[in-house]
Amino acid sequence: MIIFYFLLFVFSCIIFYFSGEMVVKSLFKIAKYFGWKEFALSFIVMAFVASFPNLFIGISSALHGIPELSLGDVIGGNLVDLTLSIGLAAMFAKKGIPAKSRTVQTTLTFTVIAVALPLILIYDHVLSRIDGIILISFFFVYVYWLFSKKERFSKTCEEENNSLSPTKKFKSSFSGMIKIVFAIILFIIASEGIVRSAKYFAEAFNWPVILIGLFVLGLGNCIPEIFFAIKAARQNYGWMALGNLMGAVVAPATLVLGIVALISPIHINGFDQITLARFFTFIVLFFFFIFIRNDQKITKREAVFLLLIYILFIISAIFVEVN
Repeated sequence: MIIFYFLLFVFSCIIFYFSGEMVVKSLFKIAKYFGWKEFALSFIVMAFVASFPNLFIGISSALHGIPELSLGDVIGGNLVDLTLSIGLAAMFAKKGIPAKSRTVQTTLTFTVIAVALPLILIYDHVLSRIDGIILISFFFVYVYWLFSKKERFSKTCEEENNSLSPTKKFKSSFSGMIKIVFAIILFIIASEGIVRSAKYFAEAFNWPVILIGLFVLGLGNCIPEIFFAIKAARQNYGWMALGNLMGAVVAPATLVLGIVALISPIHINGFDQITLARFFTFIVLFFFFIFIRNDQKITKREAVFLLLIYILFIISAIFVEVN
């Protein structure tokens, strides 16, 4: 039985990975068809791509009565994205990751608030349905702001767009939509497998469900973002890596947790790994904000510092669990 659920978990994660790849390519085709600007394109694409696994795991976990699995998944994923993902991307970039544009600087503020908001709302040990409405509202406020001015998203990859005829561009975007629908079906199936296996391991080994979400799912769901960010940074598209990672943390922290809380309020009792993760998340947010605001980029030295914070978090989490 253990082997079955282990294989189910691994197979479901593999489906998530390849489905995410399919969605990334398809959404880029659709976004380019509408002519979105690079930063907005990478932010919106990764906001939806990154939130798909979180969303379906969240909905499934809420329906199974263990919404705390989703909370651990999102918080753990945000920690990974703001430390490992951004740190590795900056290490592979030639001159760090630039963040000079006004759109990026304002998005930075939205990102910090988005990540901190659920951690503040759950201070009373419950993420209620009202909290869920607040989180969802914040997400759409940011999306409205991002698209409120045409210049923020209207210019992108003109040469590539002009090289294709209107008919071919439409067919490309339409095929992308079909692939996204297929990928969503796979996401639903895989999320059910992950939640069922996580629930089994929690009961079999007496592990807190939230712990599985925090470390296993949180890291696993960030693999596509990590590869995307590194690839973008190596090709000197640091702004795209930054848009990718900001989108990958904003949507799950607001839209996904908001939907999960609406379905099933999340209750947290006593001192646990979430308390520790919340502490480290605030530390990471502080330095992430300072680095981008002051230097207007993430340097290699700052990247090493962010990586060390994540390592310290893992060591502290092991120490707390052992004791």
